[in-house]
This record gives sequence, C-alpha cells and structure tokens, in this order.
Amino acid sequence: MTTTNAAPAAAPGEQARVLTLRVNGIEQRGIAGPGTTLLEFLREELGLTGSKRGCDLGECGCCSVLVDGRPMLSCLLLAADVAGSEITTIEGIARGETLHPLQQAMVDEGAIQCGFCTPAMVINGVDLFNRTASPSRDEIKACVSATVCRCTGYNRIEQAFVTTAERLSGKGGAR
Repeated sequence: MTTTNAAPAAAPGEQARVLTLRVNGIEQRGIAGPGTTLLEFLREELGLTGSKRGCDLGECGCCSVLVDGRPMLSCLLLAADVAGSEITTIEGIARGETLHPLQQAMVDEGAIQCGFCTPAMVINGVDLFNRTASPSRDEIKACVSATVCRCTGYNRIEQAFVTTAERLSGKGGAR
C-alpha cells in the first residue's frame, strides 16, 4: 500500500520526506515529518490502526508493535529511526484467516472487552511465546502488565495466555 497523503506541517527549516518502512513483510511508503512517530506513521500514513494511541508517553503500552521481533512502544519511536527494521503490527500477526494461537485463545476465553488494549496484549504475548512455549505464571503476569487494560482485572487475559501455553506446549497449565 502506498499512500499519497499531503505532507504534515513541518517546522521552519524541517522538511517532510517520503519514508519507506518494511511493515508486516511488505515495503510501505508514506510521508513523514522529522518528528513523526512510528505510531503516527502507521496509523495516519499507512492506515494500520490496530496499534492504539493511548497516553503518548510510553506508559500505557497500547501502541506496542514488534520492531525486529522485539516489542517496542511506537509512540516513543521516530518513524525515520526504524527505517531498515522489520515492523510487525497486530495486522501482521494472523496468517490469512488463521489467528495466532494467542489471538484465538483471547477469543475463546472471552478476554476481549472493549478491545483497545488487545492488540498490544497480543503483540507482547507473541514476543513471550516466541521466546518460550511454556511461560511461567509470573512471566505471563509480567507480560500482561506491560499494557494497561481499563476494562478488566486481567483474569481472562491471563487465562488466555495460560490456554495458549497449554496449546503450544501440549501440556497442562503454566507453571
């Protein structure tokens, strides 16, 4: 997808430019000013709105994306600084119609309420499950706590992680 939106207003002496990023396995182009965050670029230039704008301070975690396979807060990264990196958003997690096991468990366990935090929970969970198929309950709690959810007490979300661990490891619950 190549966008042709008008360039954002730049401060005197600063120039917006065409930026090319590899997002969800596809080279994407859009206009970015010198201060354009990765979150702004993804949402406004590329139309990838799964990553949410929460606090713009790096506190809530709702803007999490994978940068070269590691979760990062896209509201704190400049889009130009991640050129050359592989960016994965929530839109790139499923494989066609097949949900990632954590996405499926979130559905199965009723762990999605308003859905605002869900993309970041899944992004952080994908990183966790890429590192270990059988995380401990403490690892799950730490992972889930990286994103603020204002709807729940996190119980169903944590259960979705436990269910995913069970499915991935072929064993009983998380240790």
